[in-house]
Amino acid sequence: MGEFTLRVATAHDEVVVSSLLEASYTDLLRGHYSAELLSAALPLMTKANSRLLASGTYYIAQTTDGRTIGCGGWTQEQPGTGETANGLAHIRHFATHPKWIKRGVGKTIISRCLIDIKERGISAIECYSTLNGEVFYRAVGFEIVRPIKVPLTTKIGFPAILMIRESPIG
Repeated sequence: MGEFTLRVATAHDEVVVSSLLEASYTDLLRGHYSAELLSAALPLMTKANSRLLASGTYYIAQTTDGRTIGCGGWTQEQPGTGETANGLAHIRHFATHPKWIKRGVGKTIISRCLIDIKERGISAIECYSTLNGEVFYRAVGFEIVRPIKVPLTTKIGFPAILMIRESPIG
């Protein structure tokens, strides 16, 4: 990890996480979604989720000089519903700063999540991948289930891919 460290997020990280989400999603989603959809969706998607920040299962990657370059985590609660299913976890709100893509940030965060999930005896993990995130999630062992639309509001459904990983580690 040398260039960066990983730590558990706290409620005090709301501004830096929101800033990272905005930088990441604005840059990396371009070309995969229409400008019109991004204009409507990004203000909703780039706000840090206070429940995630307080969950103890949401992580922040920071450089040695304190810049936040990655975030992500997991919950047993299904995004948007709060419902849980025995033995199932959900990957939540991952982002990497565009200048740090392909430098191990996302993989380090997902590895930490997989360790947590295995320690809690959870056997399967779902994620709602953006269209451009599919390659990353496949590389870390997730398989495509089907295309979905994630409801951001009653009028905005964000195209995504439901993916699953049956075994947390191994």
